[in-house]
Amino acid sequence: MSSSSPLSRPGSFSLIALALWIGLMVAISVWMAGQAQHWLPVQASNAAPLVDGLFRFETGVGSFVFLGVVSVVAWTLLVHRAEKYDESDAEPIEGNTRLEVIWTVIPLVLVMAIAWYAIQVNTKLGVLGPMEHIHPRNAQEELGGYLGDRLPAEQVEVIARQWSWEFRYPGRNVSSTELHLELDRPVTFRLVSEDVLHGFYIPAFRLKQDVIPGRAINFNLTPTRVGRYRLRDSQFSGTWFAANQADVVVESADDHASWLKQGAAAPLQSGLSPAVGEYADRQARGPAGWPTVVPAPPPQVNVPGSNSLPHDA
Repeated sequence: MSSSSPLSRPGSFSLIALALWIGLMVAISVWMAGQAQHWLPVQASNAAPLVDGLFRFETGVGSFVFLGVVSVVAWTLLVHRAEKYDESDAEPIEGNTRLEVIWTVIPLVLVMAIAWYAIQVNTKLGVLGPMEHIHPRNAQEELGGYLGDRLPAEQVEVIARQWSWEFRYPGRNVSSTELHLELDRPVTFRLVSEDVLHGFYIPAFRLKQDVIPGRAINFNLTPTRVGRYRLRDSQFSGTWFAANQADVVVESADDHASWLKQGAAAPLQSGLSPAVGEYADRQARGPAGWPTVVPAPPPQVNVPGSNSLPHDA
């Protein structure tokens, strides 16, 4: 075949085999999308299903692209490999316009599908209320009642420090280093930082918000599953930022009211701050050889809580 001769057209058998293989790749990709749900923590907020749906979709699309690329590479290696002692140059072949159109259109469609899905999810998350985007007037219409009949009611002030969390319940005279939330009741967090940039991140809730010094940020969500979860600092805020964790307890309305009542009657005491203990242990062993920031003193709270109980995520 000369350098200007066209590529041979595939026969009926080749087209059928290709269609069957593409169908198999689609089936595997759909299966992978279903399996992706098991890789994530439990869903414990009204935002979690939205985020997980997007993750499953992206996993399916990524699996299809991966299988397609590997299939082409495997086909080239197995069918178009040179003979053992063939050291000649490969045959020069001119471009195939149809093939180029196909491999341009397919990635375009996939990327636009991911973008469209992501926009839909971000729009719904904005209506739910994270990151100051609160739209109480059109929330019911846009989400078809997704929020339920109640708008954000409970207020919780979240104070981030190097390296501890403090949670205050305005009007309740309760403060704690363990976050307690009522099941199925929307809550508005007021996030503030007393020193550097922190990250308010609860994996089971699937939402994360940076806590920026000098700025108060409203952050809304609704817990939807009873359990004990983990709040982590998602931003590198210094030496002991990994210890900047706290438990998040989602409980029934009765249990939550009882906890608030008991907390209001309790005296102030030192809250949890694992970083303080780790810093003291490090100092007791002599100079570390690297500079660090002295952790802030443990906050004075009514309810210290616990950071050693088993948690779901």
